[in-house]
Amino acid sequence: MTVTLPPYEDVVARYEPVIGLETHVELGTKTKMFCGCPIDFGGQPNTRICPVCLGLPGSLPVANRAAIEATIRIGLALNCTIATWSRFARKNYFYPDMPKNYQISQYDEPLCVDGWLDVEVEGSVVRVEIERVHLEEDTGKTLHVGGSGRIHGATESLVDYNRAGIPLVEIVTKPVPGTGALAPIVARAYVSELRDVIRSLGVSDVRMEQGSLRCDVNTSLSLPGEEWGTRTETKNVNSLRSVERAVRTEMIRQASVLDAGGKIKQETRHFSEETGDTRPGRSKETATDYRYFPEPDLVPLAPDPAWVSSLKESLPELPRVHRKRLQADWGLSDLDMQSVLNAGAVELIEETVAAGASPEGARKWWLGELARRANEAGIELVEVGATPAQVAELQRLVDEGKLNDKLARAVLEGVIAGEGSPTEIMTARGLGVVSDTGALTAAVDEAIAANPDVAAKIREGKVAAAGVLVGAVMKATRGQADAKTVRDLIISRLS
Repeated sequence: MTVTLPPYEDVVARYEPVIGLETHVELGTKTKMFCGCPIDFGGQPNTRICPVCLGLPGSLPVANRAAIEATIRIGLALNCTIATWSRFARKNYFYPDMPKNYQISQYDEPLCVDGWLDVEVEGSVVRVEIERVHLEEDTGKTLHVGGSGRIHGATESLVDYNRAGIPLVEIVTKPVPGTGALAPIVARAYVSELRDVIRSLGVSDVRMEQGSLRCDVNTSLSLPGEEWGTRTETKNVNSLRSVERAVRTEMIRQASVLDAGGKIKQETRHFSEETGDTRPGRSKETATDYRYFPEPDLVPLAPDPAWVSSLKESLPELPRVHRKRLQADWGLSDLDMQSVLNAGAVELIEETVAAGASPEGARKWWLGELARRANEAGIELVEVGATPAQVAELQRLVDEGKLNDKLARAVLEGVIAGEGSPTEIMTARGLGVVSDTGALTAAVDEAIAANPDVAAKIREGKVAAAGVLVGAVMKATRGQADAKTVRDLIISRLS
């Protein structure tokens, strides 16, 4: 049976959304959380394992000090209170990719609590409160072979334990009510800001495409004035764009269920990158289902207050402060800076400027042609296929007069296609601007001969008419002629 989904505008007019986000960050330590196995992304399956991370009898875990330090720094950057006493706990559940059949995590005594992160959304600041930041170990990875990549239809499943035991920080927000129609944008802005904060700390590369930053999105709807509705949890959303889409999609789906008189089930759901829809996973467990109890093989954590104070003093300039400084350096208005933020282009423009481009030139490319291509392809701007260094080189060729904007766009197309650097592509394709008067004279004479009326006007002193002849020469030279040189030639020959 086909279900008619209500328009998003109708949903937000009748219902109030509440969102919450659980974000998992793989830390960039050299070794795993409780053993000495190295952490290398992309290694051969099951080559980064030992008796401890496989949970073999007789093995004992030892906590990774670097991971604890990184977690405290994240908590401090998120304005959390750092616990003076914290414990690890066993979280019992049974997955093929979890070799111990339990996960060492934290339950009622997490390392960091009660923080907040401010995010800017359409000119306003939304404060997202942080419930907790705790430390745990990651699971392995199951690969389903012989189908679509999921268990349904697969002929066999393979398990890779390389990831099992990697330090994993979970950052859990408190419910975020009152965002209305902006709920999907707030969710995206929060994850984006959180990613920037963690990257600034240098504790993780937070690359969503590699799984070092993963997001679970909780969504519920209720009628105005009523208690919050039952929430669903959309698991492992792996891009900023998908975080926004997942919230919007789930709001529309829940509204259609409620409109039909149905009830929302508390369950996990899976987001489809291809369709933008969510589909049911499993019923959502409660804490009692996990049978938490204190980890008997690890001593409690009691961070020295002096150590915590020294970590706080060593925090780098945080992204919001950094952006304000960049805005002043670049001479941008609040509206212009918001456009840069909305496009996810702050770091890209900053790196392009560092590579030699002017702020104006860098912003032109990342918010113009490159943003257009990213939107058409439905990808993030960083995935578009051009690096800041390449964009800076492209703009330098424009500034030097070797390319005009039209030719530069053609060169950029080659850069994205992987043909080489902008200079190499310009040379190989013969796309450089022609400014040699000898080479342009013939084209100018042909344009004058083909447009005698226009030429007569110029001879009478109406030099504005030269634009027609410049256009004719540009067309004849496929846009490669230097427009200023052409104009000077035309005026000279008709004076």
